[in-house]
Amino acid sequence: MLGRGVECSRGSWMNWRDFWNGTHAIYVNERHGALHYDRIAKDIAALVQSDDDCVLDYGCGQAESADAVARRCAMLYLYDAAPKVQDRLRLRFGRDEKIVVLSTASLEAMSDHSLDLFVANSLIQYLSHAEFEELLDLARRKLKPTGRLVVADVIPADANAIDDAKALLGFGWQGGFFFAAALGLVSTFFSDYRKLRETIGLTRYAPQDIETLFAAHQFKAVRAPGNIGHNQARMMFIATPGA
Repeated sequence: MLGRGVECSRGSWMNWRDFWNGTHAIYVNERHGALHYDRIAKDIAALVQSDDDCVLDYGCGQAESADAVARRCAMLYLYDAAPKVQDRLRLRFGRDEKIVVLSTASLEAMSDHSLDLFVANSLIQYLSHAEFEELLDLARRKLKPTGRLVVADVIPADANAIDDAKALLGFGWQGGFFFAAALGLVSTFFSDYRKLRETIGLTRYAPQDIETLFAAHQFKAVRAPGNIGHNQARMMFIATPGA
């Protein structure tokens, strides 16, 4: 996963996994990062239907507030493809008996049909269509027949940078970091994230196209009325096994 990449001028291979595995400043300040992860954790926790549920947050990033999700379920599994992110997650949550940080090998070894909820939030924009289909197959194997797959923060085909800027500024206004958010939009123009985004691009989907992909992998999907996180211009889909 996250293998789509380009060769940088310095001769090294750069892709989204390399970016997230390295040092970056994707948040405008510490408050932005803390509120971001808190909002995501609350939104994921709201999707948990039972305190007996086993939940996987796939492509979880730093997941700084993951313990808020763990309190709502029986077991929370965290997985991120970037090894350094995995190390930081183990350091943060290593003593929490309800949180397990997975490696790629332990994810594959997880028993099939063992998960009640499989969440992929703010992830598939960094995947090629083929990689997203691999993710659908993985979710199909690991979910219980009654389980649910949530794919959130999907970028619509007709989205533009203004939508993202408005969402960030609105979040900054509500969270008390509006001026930092405004300055952050300027600094983003010169960031490695923007350069990589322009070179590799982000994968976008029309609703009917993503629903077709779900069906091709034996999922029945519906678009949810909201989205995980602050950017409500993006899409969330909830899918169940069985097309």
